[in-house]
Amino acid sequence: MPLQDKMARVLYEDGDRLTHHNFQQLATFIEETAGIRMPPVKKTMVEGRLRRRVRSLGLNSLEDYCAYLFRDGWIHDEAVHLIDAITTNKTDFFREPEHFHLLIDQIVPELLSRRDRPGLDKPLKVWSAASSIGAEPYTLAMVLDDFGRLKTGFRFSILATDICTEVLVQARHAVYPADMAAPIPLEFQRRYLMRGRGSLQGSVRVRPEIRQTVAFGRLNLMDEDYPVNGPYDVIFCRNILIYFDKATQEAVLRRLCRHLRPEGYLFVGHSETVTGLDLPLRALGSAVYRKK
Repeated sequence: MPLQDKMARVLYEDGDRLTHHNFQQLATFIEETAGIRMPPVKKTMVEGRLRRRVRSLGLNSLEDYCAYLFRDGWIHDEAVHLIDAITTNKTDFFREPEHFHLLIDQIVPELLSRRDRPGLDKPLKVWSAASSIGAEPYTLAMVLDDFGRLKTGFRFSILATDICTEVLVQARHAVYPADMAAPIPLEFQRRYLMRGRGSLQGSVRVRPEIRQTVAFGRLNLMDEDYPVNGPYDVIFCRNILIYFDKATQEAVLRRLCRHLRPEGYLFVGHSETVTGLDLPLRALGSAVYRKK
């Protein structure tokens, strides 16, 4: 394509805007489907992300995209790509590190002390319910594997779920820019990461023995039923509740609690709280709760 035509196309795309009606239609669908609120201030962000889908589908405009998405009054497979496009997947290894210290120093030993009770003689079961590209579940796998080196017979399994199919592909592949590994302790980097060479130089990959402890799957927290194999001893659902209104937060957390073992533990993000919600939980520490 000639440079002049490319420049014209970029200017056209940048000037392509959602009508008020189309944005409201999208915002309502996104909130009903994924629980994510899309106030008017998000309109420019949504436009920018959906322009890529317009190009991928060979359409001419955002208006055409909305017509394609909502054609005949029903939603089709494009809805998955829409949710992939608008979800925010900010994540880091050892994000909010106090949670991992608490897990290893207090919670796991306490759970193991109850192993004589029925149902607690199996591997420790942990669920990362908003796993994004995998940094959180792989952090959990690292700290739990490290704990197990000093605890004979200790076993664990991790379920990691997310609504976004694209991030799950990356999570399973487990390749990350090398600078993402900076928060990982050096001893853990040497033990659990492989350095890329050749075309992969400047990247790291989680070692196979850690990858195999984590099972990834797509799950929408807005669904009424979660097809997971609980109950879980520990559930991490961090930094996703802030995108939901209070009623949705309570509904999601109540469904998560159904899959949490009695006296099991729920972690939310440091900027999140369950205060004021009618849930079978009591506070244990900063953004950490125990099921009654």
